[in-house]
Amino acid sequence: MEYLQDNKEHGFCAADIYSYMKKNDILVNLATIYRNLDKLTDRGMVLKYKTAENESSLYQYAEPRANCLSHIHMQCRGCGKILHLECDFMSEITEHLLEHHGFKLECAGSVLIGSCNECTID
Repeated sequence: MEYLQDNKEHGFCAADIYSYMKKNDILVNLATIYRNLDKLTDRGMVLKYKTAENESSLYQYAEPRANCLSHIHMQCRGCGKILHLECDFMSEITEHLLEHHGFKLECAGSVLIGSCNECTID
């Protein structure tokens, strides 16, 4: 949990946690990490995304009060930072998708890929 909370602004994979554990002399195998990530995902404590590039899973810690299941996330391709799209636009886009496209948006697991202000080159 310490690793998850320390990296709440970035996406991570199971291998990242494994490296952290190994570096801190914590003996755990990768299968155990995956099992625990699945449990945390089921409890809503961790969000799980599939990456488009290689179909691998990327995770993000969902802070208890962050309401991460009701808004879309944005991830910077450059630095990996996760940003929360928590504004009135969420209800506008949700309504638009349903009304005009017959599509009910599920925010949990939705992520937009782009560049944050720090990584955008003019």
